[in-house]
Amino acid sequence: MNKFAELANSWIKNLGTYEPGRPIEEVARDLGFKDVSVISKLASNENALGPSPKALKAMRKAASEMHRYPDGNAYYLKNAIASKLGVRPGQILPANGSNEILELMGHAFLGPDVGIVMADRAFVVYKLIAATFKASVVSVPMKDYTHDLDAMLMAIKPETKIVFIANPNNPTSTMVDEKALDRFMSKVPERVIVCIDEAYIELLPESKQPDTLKYVRQDRNVVLMRTFSKTYGLAGLRIGYAIAPEVCIGLLNQVRQPFNVNAMALAGAEAALQDDGYVARTRKLVGEGIAFFQKEFERLGLPYVPAVVNFILVEVGNGRSVFDKLMRKGIIVRPMDGYGLPGHVRITIGTKKENKKCIKALKEVLSPTR
Repeated sequence: MNKFAELANSWIKNLGTYEPGRPIEEVARDLGFKDVSVISKLASNENALGPSPKALKAMRKAASEMHRYPDGNAYYLKNAIASKLGVRPGQILPANGSNEILELMGHAFLGPDVGIVMADRAFVVYKLIAATFKASVVSVPMKDYTHDLDAMLMAIKPETKIVFIANPNNPTSTMVDEKALDRFMSKVPERVIVCIDEAYIELLPESKQPDTLKYVRQDRNVVLMRTFSKTYGLAGLRIGYAIAPEVCIGLLNQVRQPFNVNAMALAGAEAALQDDGYVARTRKLVGEGIAFFQKEFERLGLPYVPAVVNFILVEVGNGRSVFDKLMRKGIIVRPMDGYGLPGHVRITIGTKKENKKCIKALKEVLSPTR
């Protein structure tokens, strides 16, 4: 009989696990849907337009070279990002999604004697990463479903090593503006690393995007995280990147595995950066979708959090029950009990057809109890 449970590090047994949005194929198998096309997945904040067309073209071209290892230094992607953002290639680290960046930061900076500060309803993986490295966690209550940066400043302790700010935040679809970030950065102790998770930043109109790149140019203790999963529709490739001062990027490279980003992802991401038309269409879809859902929620008398990006948090009573019932109608949303919001579900903005289908199903699910 094996002894894995006895041989494992003791703290591993108590780690929480991340609950992802259920895949369409899995739901179809479990519920007996023969045609997966009737299922709408509005659970994982994916881009309803599909992948960037320019990325698709580049990936098809790259497919014939899949017998070769990828560029372990990601030279062309780093240079393309640097050119677009006005930073240096040495300030960029491509990774296997933003989650790998979080793990690399854990390896480089976290341990039993240090801790993190985060908002209580921010991306749960921050807490999971801290637990993996036995770091302590201070969860600061949000204010109106938004990061309370003043309270987070007060929560910093001598052992605090990293403060995580998700902006815009998942799962609340709220954000803090540039002035608030500037005030926070002017007061945060120099010994603390500020990690700003900007997975959804490009979904915002450019005029509403905080200029956080200036903190990197100022050589501050800041790590920005961005991804191609959301705005560019490349979630399946698992490709994201960090922007930080070169010393920090060097440290993260020290703990990075070789060939951490596959060749298909490198090609697709580089091409996607040039697809400004696709980004504009995505922003239009998101803006129209937010307006639609908020109007319908008001008609239904459902409390919701005003959204800024491609998902919206709405109070429906028993969130887990509504999630189950919607799934049986071919609509996959995300229950929020794992975030301490058992009465809510999170709905991703889909196509117009998907959005209307979701509201129709939601009305049917709620009508017996209303």
